Amino acid sequence: MVSFASDLRAVLRERDFRRLFATRLVSQFSDGIFQFGVTGYAFFNPETQTNALQIAVGLAVLLLPYSVLGPFAGVFIDRWSRRQILVIGPVIKCALLLLAAGLVATSAPDAWFYVVALGALGVNRFFLAALGASLPHVVTKDNLMVANAVTPTSGTVITFVGAGAGYLLRLVFGSGHGGTALLLVTSGIVFAFSATIALSMARDLLGPAYDPERPQTREALRNVVRGLVDGLRHVAHHRAAAAALGAMATHRFMYGMCTALLLMLYRYHFTLDDPDRALAGVTLVLGTSGLGYFAAALVTPWATARFGITNWVPIMLAAAGVIGFALVAPFQEWGMPVAGFVLGLAGQSVKICADTTVQRDIADAYLGRVFSLYDMLFNGMYVLAAAFAAMLLPPDGRSLLVVTVIAVGYLLGALVYRLVTPTDDQPRRQVPERV
Repeated sequence: MVSFASDLRAVLRERDFRRLFATRLVSQFSDGIFQFGVTGYAFFNPETQTNALQIAVGLAVLLLPYSVLGPFAGVFIDRWSRRQILVIGPVIKCALLLLAAGLVATSAPDAWFYVVALGALGVNRFFLAALGASLPHVVTKDNLMVANAVTPTSGTVITFVGAGAGYLLRLVFGSGHGGTALLLVTSGIVFAFSATIALSMARDLLGPAYDPERPQTREALRNVVRGLVDGLRHVAHHRAAAAALGAMATHRFMYGMCTALLLMLYRYHFTLDDPDRALAGVTLVLGTSGLGYFAAALVTPWATARFGITNWVPIMLAAAGVIGFALVAPFQEWGMPVAGFVLGLAGQSVKICADTTVQRDIADAYLGRVFSLYDMLFNGMYVLAAAFAAMLLPPDGRSLLVVTVIAVGYLLGALVYRLVTPTDDQPRRQVPERV
């Protein structure tokens, strides 16, 4: 905690970083409100019934833009003014959220709402990519590693805070369509405010620099597909990195099944179809999971220095499987927030270790392509898992089979990771650049 605070103070001394950082915090606070609003509308709307398939669709809307658009975002981020993306993007997203609010308020077909929400999330994907690409332009080289460490963690934490604010606003606005519409309007207005912060930066401050050798856009898009294939081949020849990606993908698949199980249990088993009580319970679990994420950022550097990445990853996967099963299998509501903390801690620990392993073992020329594959796996496995769980979950969500599958999946993931990873794979750099 002391290290995180000192790192943050170090980069906050730079004026342009403060402006970019403020842009990120405001936008991701808005994201938290938006994600809460969509979650409430899709899963806890008192005017509709929700099943496991609808949960999978809702999660797909929230995450697929990040999987599909992510690898291609860099092509445009390296051609368009990044500062202008940070100014124009929030205006477009605000307009889309106002349109989505109108659709909800008028009880338009859900399909229309989801199309507009997908558009808003697509804009957000470009916005976040531009924020990441802009970072080297606002900090010195000496502070770049520190900035890479503190900004994603801060963004994740502020997103959880935004979700909490969304919950409080829902108590004020109401849980029906009108309340959801007001949440979307609030999110849009807050996101638009980030554009005013970006306007305080010079137009050419964030790049990109002119490159006469840069390929045409159409060729660059084709190169993205070829690059993903090349990145996959490169990873296949690096066992430690491949195993780390597999461990991360294992957690995300099991975590996606946990999410679908949790939503159905709270909606129909714990609260007997009381959407407001169910949403309050899920919000508590998300809060404890967020605490687990933050705890992982503090604990993982120490744990990997003591035990090594190759030992810490299977410890976390196995702990998630065993402790998670013990807490969830009785199907008592008290166990869910504790399980949320355990899975948040374990999952973020595995992610930090995977980030570090990939950065350490993959050649720099392939790093961008491999992290594109990483992002696709990170979100794609989560959505796939929710769809898989939809086929297994009963109407009330109470399924010992699903809990067992999750536990066994975590344990198998730990075993396979330990078997695949070279025994002499000791980390040469323990503190990750991406958290």
